[in-house]
Amino acid sequence: MKVYGKYKVNGTENVSFDDLDTDGGVPREDKAKYVKKTEKNQKKIQLLQDKLYADGREGLIIILQAMDAAGKDGTIKHVLSGVNPQGIDVYSFKQPNSTELSHDFLWRIGCCIPARGKIGLFNRSYYEDVLVVQVHEINKKYHMADRIVGMDTKDFFAKRYKDIVHFENYLYHNSYRVVKIFLHLSKDEQKRRFLSRIELPEKNWKFSSSDIREREDWAHYQTIYEDVINSTASKHAPWYVLPADQKWYTRYLVSEIILDTLKKIGPEYPKLSIQQINDLQKCKMALMTEQDIPLKPQDKKENDKKANSDSGKKKDGPDKKANPDKKKDTADKKKDTADKKKDPVDKKADSGKKKEPADKKANSDKKKDPADKKADSGKKKDPADGKADSGKKKDPADGKADSGKKKGPADKNADSSGAKTTGKSALDKKKA
Repeated sequence: MKVYGKYKVNGTENVSFDDLDTDGGVPREDKAKYVKKTEKNQKKIQLLQDKLYADGREGLIIILQAMDAAGKDGTIKHVLSGVNPQGIDVYSFKQPNSTELSHDFLWRIGCCIPARGKIGLFNRSYYEDVLVVQVHEINKKYHMADRIVGMDTKDFFAKRYKDIVHFENYLYHNSYRVVKIFLHLSKDEQKRRFLSRIELPEKNWKFSSSDIREREDWAHYQTIYEDVINSTASKHAPWYVLPADQKWYTRYLVSEIILDTLKKIGPEYPKLSIQQINDLQKCKMALMTEQDIPLKPQDKKENDKKANSDSGKKKDGPDKKANPDKKKDTADKKKDTADKKKDPVDKKADSGKKKEPADKKANSDKKKDPADKKADSGKKKDPADGKADSGKKKDPADGKADSGKKKGPADKNADSSGAKTTGKSALDKKKA
């Protein structure tokens, strides 16, 4: 038997709420274990729901009914988290308004039946028309014919029970599955949750003063719920009266029920015909062989702007890619400089230039007559001075410094000898 099997009501026998617990008899220490199991079921539900949507042959309608604060919204959030939103429709139904009362009581439901392949989740449902309407005897205020309004209350709702069973069979005959879940909450747990909603600011919005008025009819509601469940449970649309005092355990049971129902439906991804498979291969070849589509002018501009902005972030100076001409000019200048150094014509032109006087004098010193060299060697110089001054022209400042000194007889002879040598050298040059 399934873990939720003892809470299932399929119409074969009546159920009494007194025989059903509200906490599931599961110790709180096992919470983590059941939370993990619920998460695993979520992933399996997601996959099957995807197949259901793709298959599109069957639809699933899930109905949640309960007293206030039983955890309907939280159950939806935690169990169906991650389900593809395209494949699920969620609706909330309350006490019928004036527009809905002007139609048959199933009219507002017919507008919300999901397309096959989708899941329809009703947070309260058409069962409100036999629950709250019966508790507060709203049916006696209906604007209907006397044969309806004057009917005995018990007979009136007995007929509605039959209408609901026929409607759910009608849905089953049109390829829909209907799963009905009642969250069985204890009165003490409802009180605790109401107090929490009043005391915690972030939960204040969940509480309404009308909840207290409905709580006053707790016993009446329990009796009506029990009667409704026993009267409308069937093989193809069973009820599940689940313990709701421990939310984490309730969510696990709901996940198990939804998962097993989807498995019974057995959705599969559509199988393609041979023609469709061949068409897919043709489309694949067309995509593989097509040439790259050129960018539109507007797209090209946007790509260029993006490239420039990206390169500008990495460099402090101007973008080199954005100024290719500047880079070219620099290269041309370097090339011109190199050509000038290597050009033989330029070298010849440079060699033909007139040398500076200093260069001439330096050259004339190099081509001295041997007689001059002899005359120079006849000078009495200090060995150190001779090495330093040989082949060089004396600085005029040095000459002046030397002239200031008083010459000795040896110096005079050296000078006269040097003068003669110089004169002779000049004469030799002239003859040459």
